[in-house]
Amino acid sequence: MSQPNWNEEEDNFDLTLSQRTEELYRVPNMDANEEGLIEAVVLPLRDLVIFPRMVSPIFVGREASLLAVQEAQKKEQTVIGLTQRDPDVEQPGTDDFLPIGVEMAVGRLLNMPDGSYSALVQGRRRVEIVEFIRTKPYLKARVRVVNEPQTADRNTQALMRSALDMFDRCVQLDRSIPEEAHLFAMNISEPGWLADMIATSLSLNYEAKLRLLLTLDPKARLGQLNTLLAQEVDVLELEDEIHSRVQNEVDKSQREFYLREQMKQIQTELGEGDVFSRDVTDLKKKVDAAELTEEARKVVMKEMERLNQMPPMAPEVGIIRTYIDWIVDLPWKNTSPDNLDVKNAAKILERDHYGLKKAKERILEYIAVRSLKPKKERQPILCFVGPPGVGKTSLGRSIADALGRKFVRVSLGGVRDEAEIRGHRRTYIGALPGRIIQTMKRAGTANPLFMLDEIDKLYSDFRGDPASAMLEVLDPEQNYAFSDHYLELPFDLSKVMFVTTANSLSTIPAPLLDRMEIIEFPSYIEEEKLEIANRYLVPRQLDENGIETLGIKFEEDAIRRIIREYTYEAGVRNLEREIGRVSRKVARMKAEGKKYPTTIIAEGIEKLLGPQQVFPSEAERTDEVGVATSLAWTESGGEIMSVEVAVLEGKGGMQMTGQMGEVMQESGQAALTYIKSRAAALKIDMDAFERYDIHVHMPEGGIPKDGPSAGITMATAIISALTGRPVFKHVGMTGEITLRGRVLPIGGVREKVLAAHRAGLKTVLLPEKNLKDLVDLPKTAKAELKIVPIKHMDDVLDIALAKQVTNPPPKPRKRPSDDQGEE
Repeated sequence: MSQPNWNEEEDNFDLTLSQRTEELYRVPNMDANEEGLIEAVVLPLRDLVIFPRMVSPIFVGREASLLAVQEAQKKEQTVIGLTQRDPDVEQPGTDDFLPIGVEMAVGRLLNMPDGSYSALVQGRRRVEIVEFIRTKPYLKARVRVVNEPQTADRNTQALMRSALDMFDRCVQLDRSIPEEAHLFAMNISEPGWLADMIATSLSLNYEAKLRLLLTLDPKARLGQLNTLLAQEVDVLELEDEIHSRVQNEVDKSQREFYLREQMKQIQTELGEGDVFSRDVTDLKKKVDAAELTEEARKVVMKEMERLNQMPPMAPEVGIIRTYIDWIVDLPWKNTSPDNLDVKNAAKILERDHYGLKKAKERILEYIAVRSLKPKKERQPILCFVGPPGVGKTSLGRSIADALGRKFVRVSLGGVRDEAEIRGHRRTYIGALPGRIIQTMKRAGTANPLFMLDEIDKLYSDFRGDPASAMLEVLDPEQNYAFSDHYLELPFDLSKVMFVTTANSLSTIPAPLLDRMEIIEFPSYIEEEKLEIANRYLVPRQLDENGIETLGIKFEEDAIRRIIREYTYEAGVRNLEREIGRVSRKVARMKAEGKKYPTTIIAEGIEKLLGPQQVFPSEAERTDEVGVATSLAWTESGGEIMSVEVAVLEGKGGMQMTGQMGEVMQESGQAALTYIKSRAAALKIDMDAFERYDIHVHMPEGGIPKDGPSAGITMATAIISALTGRPVFKHVGMTGEITLRGRVLPIGGVREKVLAAHRAGLKTVLLPEKNLKDLVDLPKTAKAELKIVPIKHMDDVLDIALAKQVTNPPPKPRKRPSDDQGEE
């Protein structure tokens, strides 16, 4: 029966393969003697395992092996194929072979180009080495034929069926095994033959084949084969899954390529060209039309060349295209003309904002200088500093309106990453320019008014220091060639007018602060809030709530009540909210068909807005000992605060309460030292400082307080408590005290004086050097207040303290040591 070779590789012997196979079958098996022994020449095998009944090619290169084959062919006998233990041994001896071999028939020898020979062999029977009977010139051995059972028991049949099922799966998955292999295996009834046939068909490793060859029991051999088949099926299934995925991707790519080629040909026939070429052409036109600098155009043209040389589906096409788009879309030379009419600018600024005199004057000065020197390139870099809601951002819009420039704004609050300012390098996926370049693209002009909001809220961490990155942006000596990491091109920011805003200067780094011109926005006083409400807030809220045609009017006293009793702020945001609440109440009445007020009066505010929410400080009602009125500044405006002093019997200690800060406590200590130094003139017994405890308290202990401006007030209250002379209720004061009693200037004078006016005080004591700060004070406050300039603490005491003693401090009890001293 002919035995086909399922693992035969295609080679140059295909034309004579059938003839050579027929020659193999004509060689008979050696006849065994009574003991089952045969004698035959040995053919050493290196890295090769031949199974019985299987046909395989071999290469004969060693002289001894060639002589053995020729001897066997001459006598038309089979040979014994023995596998070497170590394939590297060139001249194997009798101990260099495995104990089990295969009787083989060797076909015709064919010459190979390298001088060796090739032949087909067919395995016949397993044999076991008994002894070697010749070693020269070739090996010859006496071997015992291994007889295998021809039938199979139930367990063996189960193993055969399992092996056939898994072999069928291998045939389906492994393209190197022909489909006929499974049919051939199904017709094998002998268990040993089936195991050898399947082992030959599979791509098993050398060690696995050796183990199967050396296993003489067919049942055990089938068990090993089943394990190997299970492993092979797992590997083949995984390989098939991977191949399927790869094939799907390849098919998809080929399909897309085929469709794109078809589309390209159709577009070519229609005279439209392919999409990629059309996009590149459009981009080229866009580049030619753009007003670029010399350096930018050189970079763009280089990138265009790269784009033309790349295939349409290359990953870098999108990156290059985006980069070119960014460069082309930036306003390198496009500028808007400035409106340098100073009167028109003043009119616009006055129309949009009330007050803010310093900021308006600075802008008008800039416009005046530009009108006299139009080609001036250096732009001012302004920093508006003030509490929230005082109009910093909205003034920036008005400035842009007055100049006729485009207004753009970037909020820097919470920015921690330097790349937010300078951008990411193009090596990163999804890289973009920083906020500065992005905003310039949005502006569309090279000279917009660029507002950097909340510059005091930049933070630094492991990602860099954005405040340091802002140095280049805001430095006129550097920003003419601002470098963004994404563009890697110098971009001119010198024509941009930068305006920054901040609530506090304390968190801005000194180098950054040095590059900006600071313009302070003070808190609005009540008169300013009243004017802003009448000019802007009331009309806007009436319009937003749809009642502008109803003739609704707000009385001045009604707005004042809202300011005093329902808001507590530096700006006017909450004031506008409260006016909006009133307007919505009226709108609802109108919508429901109810009677609504056409004039909002002070008495009706509580009905519309509910109970009073803010309780302003009031002046003392009577002259009291140990209580003086201090004037304080807060972000929400000016306040009056009482300073209370109690003198108690003790050991000369001083206690200060009311959440006083370190500076304020030091001012209290300085005041006490001054009093001790002037005790005789003030008619205070020096023993009082050893026998009294002094407790200084500022009410509203939940609010932190600090600063030196309460120094003279604490000194006045302590002197009042120690002497029993009351402090006049209508007198308010502010000023820093020195150890010698001198009164030094302080800040926030306008807000403090207006707070005194609101609280009903009549006399205000101010350091003499602060009189210059009263220029912007409303005329009504100046007329109704007596403002007294002071240089020394003696001047304060002459005005604030009554002459007569009304409530002297308690006399301390005598100590035993005092009586002993008298004796």
